[in-house]
Amino acid sequence: MQRTHLSLAIGLVIGVLGAAPLRAQDTAPDAASSKPGTPHAADTKELEAIQVTARRREESIEKVPVAVSAFSEEDLRDLQAITVDGLQGAVPNLNIVQGRGSSSAVNVFIRGIGQPDALQTFDPGVGMYVDDVYYSRIQGQLFDLFDVDHVEVLRGPQGTLYGKNSPGGAIKIVTRNPSETPQGSVQAMLGNYGRREGQFYFSGPLGGNGWSASIAGGIRRTDGYVKDPVTHHKYNDEDNKSVRAKLRYHPSETFDGTLTLDYTKQDTEATLGQPVSPLIQTDVIYGPVVLYRPNLDKKYNYRTRTSLPPGDGQKLWHYGAGLNLSWKLDDAWTLKSISALRKLKSHSYLDFDATQFQIADSLVAFDQKQVSQELQLQYDNGSNLQAVYGLYYMHEMVPSHQEAYDDDLFALARNKITFLRTIDDDLSTASYAGFAHLNWEFVPSWTLAAGVRYSTDEKSYYRTTSSFWGVPFTALDETVALDKNKRWHAWTPTVSLQKQLDSQTMVYVSASRGYKSGGFNGRANDRNEAKNPEYSPEYVWTYELGLKWRSADNRLQANMDVFHSDYKDFQARVSEVLNPGTMNPTFAFPVINAAKLRMDGFEFEGAALVGEGTRLSAQVGYLDARYGRFEDHRLDPTDPQYNPHLHDHVPFSPKWTARLAATQTFTLGDGSAFTVGADWSYRTKTWLSVDNYDALSQKAYSLVGMFAVYDTADGHWQFRTGVRNLTDKVYKTDGQEFSSVGNIRTAYYGMPRNWYVSARYNF
Repeated sequence: MQRTHLSLAIGLVIGVLGAAPLRAQDTAPDAASSKPGTPHAADTKELEAIQVTARRREESIEKVPVAVSAFSEEDLRDLQAITVDGLQGAVPNLNIVQGRGSSSAVNVFIRGIGQPDALQTFDPGVGMYVDDVYYSRIQGQLFDLFDVDHVEVLRGPQGTLYGKNSPGGAIKIVTRNPSETPQGSVQAMLGNYGRREGQFYFSGPLGGNGWSASIAGGIRRTDGYVKDPVTHHKYNDEDNKSVRAKLRYHPSETFDGTLTLDYTKQDTEATLGQPVSPLIQTDVIYGPVVLYRPNLDKKYNYRTRTSLPPGDGQKLWHYGAGLNLSWKLDDAWTLKSISALRKLKSHSYLDFDATQFQIADSLVAFDQKQVSQELQLQYDNGSNLQAVYGLYYMHEMVPSHQEAYDDDLFALARNKITFLRTIDDDLSTASYAGFAHLNWEFVPSWTLAAGVRYSTDEKSYYRTTSSFWGVPFTALDETVALDKNKRWHAWTPTVSLQKQLDSQTMVYVSASRGYKSGGFNGRANDRNEAKNPEYSPEYVWTYELGLKWRSADNRLQANMDVFHSDYKDFQARVSEVLNPGTMNPTFAFPVINAAKLRMDGFEFEGAALVGEGTRLSAQVGYLDARYGRFEDHRLDPTDPQYNPHLHDHVPFSPKWTARLAATQTFTLGDGSAFTVGADWSYRTKTWLSVDNYDALSQKAYSLVGMFAVYDTADGHWQFRTGVRNLTDKVYKTDGQEFSSVGNIRTAYYGMPRNWYVSARYNF
């Protein structure tokens, strides 16, 4: 990192702390004891202690040598986060948005590391966990936060203690466990764009003798905020139904077991964006023909044409079972087992060109099955030594069927030539790992932590793709097949040294390695690509220096870190570069381990209670992500069309991310409370694809949100209203880059200004 940038960042933090101490997220309480709907209180005297399980055991966030953010249920409500992408803006150097034309997928990058292609054959760079179970596909990860105790966001490689290696970081969603006393809540919400939501939660003992159970569910619907200006049909809607049931057996302090069953169904219209580059038809006689030319000087008005008929939308079924068991063998040893069986089925139509033309309309259907098992043996001598030993196994099968409808892509003397591509493939993955992690306070106030994990991933991939041409080119029909198998393995160590300077201040230094296995290109459409579809693993080393501090009166808190990452063999999914003079589609989407990257950054999270009932918080992230090299076989410096700036910027890596938030709670005469809050978030220019096209970038922008809450004195009723995107900012969140098919570059946009009112009853 350049010295001027680091100095600026440190100066900003010092200035913020000196001017007005700021609030971080308050608490992540024990799931078994938390009560839903904890009201705001004006007489809170100190920030509550935050407990996280970042290292697979419960610890204070200020004692963990890891860059981690935590959000309780009430924090998430104040963030106005209905789904997991509501964390956008609240965590330094995190990019989390609804992903690439899907109503169920999430696109996550942490510190510049993520998954650059949404296809199910590519692995996430950021691990997503629900109750310690790894979810291997980004489809189905746009989770509703209807039954959540707390959320943790871990930044940096998670290559030692977590299921699948995650080079970018991990997001842990922890749902509420059944309680030993009867409790529950019901909630209803209404808002613009036809928003209507309902949620319920019931929990309590079940016949005594250590048995308890809970059930939670939610329905969320909106009418959509994108409209076809000709048909007036609405898109980008929501229609989700979810339920989760838990059965817990906790007869004594030596045994705890929880069975979880969950089910989600989603049935929406298509998710549409806006084309941001001219769309090209190739005419055999006349050459390239511009079918559509976007007017980028005009602000997007959420009006988009589509060739998809109403009803050709996106359907998803996501369900599974998990069993978490814990035996306390004696005073020092505990054995834990985490078992899960999951199924994800998707049947989605996508209009990648987002016009009335059939340039790249697609059906993507897959049926994923996943089974996983983890065993942990934990040791704690009650003093200066803790350890975790573990074994992990996951097997995943992802058969899929895809169809691409491109009837407007080719023509003969202005007469369309129909074109259909079908794809049938089957990906099977077996992952095995063994790990150990030790935490040793070798002298008072000095603690050394070290761990290592050995991972092996074996993938088998079978794929056939067939192309069907209309008259007079039916002789061009062909089928291309591939059948590959490969195994990869890696050692991923981590080490940290922390010093407790006093009871309120801890500093640490750490080094950790992350790894993401190699794979096979799920877009290998021609014979040459099918011969060698393999791409290699990614690796990253991250070095971090951090400080965690809390004031003696527990009213101020600050966590900060600086880091450097060396990231190599980046799995870049790109499009074949076309000659503008011909623009003949190649359907080529190579995956190249082209890049070596360096990331330098700074992160700060601060919190404060000021006066009576005033809470302030701030998050600041700085990220200097850059390519050390990018070896791209597609580019020829001698070509007159050579673009030397195609890889100037790392995607989804804004240089600055920041957020300021404030809440004020007033205690009324009858003991009830009224709270108002507002937040401002900011991020600098963001590039939305691996290949840098200015149209697929978003300039720096800010978002503002506000809310108000009324809590009755008995804590039973809570009434809330809020508005998100108060200034009605039009901004891009994601991009789809398929330049080698009709010059497709499509941008997706955040929701316009939207408001809601809700009523919640707790008992």
